Amino acid sequence: MKILVTGAAGFIGFYVSKLLTSKGHFVVGLDNINDYYDTELKYARLQQLGISKEKGTIFNSISKSETMGNAFQFIRMNLEDRETLPLLFKNEKFDAVCNLAAQAGVRYSIENPETYIDSNIVGFLNILECCRHHHIKHFVYASSSSVYGLNEKIPFETTDNVDHPISLYAATKKSNELMAHTYSHLYGFPTTGLRFFTVYGPWGRPDMAMFLFTEAIIQGKPIKVFNEGKMERDFTFINDIVEGVVRILEKDITSRIDSKDLYRIYNIGNNNSVKLLDFIEAIEKSLGKKADKLLLPMQPGDVKKTWANVDDLIEDYDYKPNTPIEKGVASFVAWYKQFYGIL
Repeated sequence: MKILVTGAAGFIGFYVSKLLTSKGHFVVGLDNINDYYDTELKYARLQQLGISKEKGTIFNSISKSETMGNAFQFIRMNLEDRETLPLLFKNEKFDAVCNLAAQAGVRYSIENPETYIDSNIVGFLNILECCRHHHIKHFVYASSSSVYGLNEKIPFETTDNVDHPISLYAATKKSNELMAHTYSHLYGFPTTGLRFFTVYGPWGRPDMAMFLFTEAIIQGKPIKVFNEGKMERDFTFINDIVEGVVRILEKDITSRIDSKDLYRIYNIGNNNSVKLLDFIEAIEKSLGKKADKLLLPMQPGDVKKTWANVDDLIEDYDYKPNTPIEKGVASFVAWYKQFYGIL
């Protein structure tokens, strides 16, 4: 298939692009390479896909991979670009779209709300409009476990009420699901939303706990532990997330189309909840160094516990993420040391 992957320089988008091309698909990767976090890390990911930094710096200019030939091409563009994005769809004639681009981060959304509306709402609408007008066979997009908000029922199920988000980021993700439902209903094309649960692993985002904790412990600095460590997360290893995304993209959904079952939502999580202090202990073990913990109160926008029910994913795709936290953390720490040249 020819697949558009947005957010291709991002953590998950990079991995999805890499796996799709390795399986013989042609991928056009799109990213605006914003400076929410270190752009050098984004360019380093693209280099793994054969795109040099110099080739990726010009907006709206497609760069061919130096190592993958026609299998991967990259274009730097904003999703909000209502003139150029439709032209890309018209020229490339994609079979499917995997939308992983978004302004991420719960806490950042409290200080920079406009950024989230521009990228996560306006940009998402632009993608939906392009899918509608260019007859995309399947639109797969990233949602988030944050949509569960104040939900206290554990584990979280896709049938649970998600009307109480507690951050603007979560509200934009819930809005994406509603918009996708509307477009599936009105225009008859299949959409599949994926609620990701605390993704971590090599090449991860520097603003997330895995990265921040590892960096601080190595440097001998205290780590900020919110809610005094009384938090639990369904930590999901990146390889497990990406395997799920690609299985969903590759599956023949003719039966869904025939039965008018056009809108779907799935959780993708490890199907267990890990205490934050146990997560920190796994990092300490991999580094061979204890953390200096600075215990702090709960942060606005945070939830105390997440846990994904993935029964639907198992039933429809015969798939369940299962990487143990110790293995995943060790993999990240090994990558971190290698990437930053730490002996």
